[in-house]
Amino acid sequence: MPEILLVEDDAALAKGVARAIAAEGRHITICGTLGAARRALERPADLILLDIGLPDGNGLTLCKELRLTSRMPVIFLTANDTEEDEIAGFCAGGDDYITKPFRLSVLRARVDAALRRAGCEDVLLIDGFRFDFAHADFSRDGKQISLSRSEQKLLYALVSARGRIVPRETLLDRIWTDGLEYVDENALSVTVRRLRQKLGKAYIQTVYGVGYRWENANA
Repeated sequence: MPEILLVEDDAALAKGVARAIAAEGRHITICGTLGAARRALERPADLILLDIGLPDGNGLTLCKELRLTSRMPVIFLTANDTEEDEIAGFCAGGDDYITKPFRLSVLRARVDAALRRAGCEDVLLIDGFRFDFAHADFSRDGKQISLSRSEQKLLYALVSARGRIVPRETLLDRIWTDGLEYVDENALSVTVRRLRQKLGKAYIQTVYGVGYRWENANA
């Protein structure tokens, strides 16, 4: 269930792109400025779709910043269509360069390919566990494990960032994303407790006052 950041100041286009690349389990965050994108990137992401001409700066700058610390795939979506523009995008660290207007089917295929190359697969094998998020199929040593939708979202958020702390606020945002009502933080504690009962207490570690962290048994 990849986390995708879409940085595009054209709201209508951003909404169309988000619909085109949406798939079961994918979480897509839309930002209209570089500032908003930098704040969003405080949380782990698996891929960024990045416009170059933004209201508060140049997407090339953000890509160069990312390359100082991350190999996260970057796909530029831009109206800048000269050969020099494309070369500048790759020199800044971009993995792909798509000029506007583009076909959404082509964009979807390139996003899928970039995620596959980055290893953002929906099946994870960890300590005897088999987590198939695409098909909601979970087991350990061949024995099935039944997980609720909230438990699946929590599990993915933790194992995709394994070894790193995931703040409570981030988990609340990712698990209960409909925004229709206030979610009591106790709901997260209850979901963590239930997931521990099903998977074992050792894997999900509490970092008091901050959040939770997944640690493999052989880490």
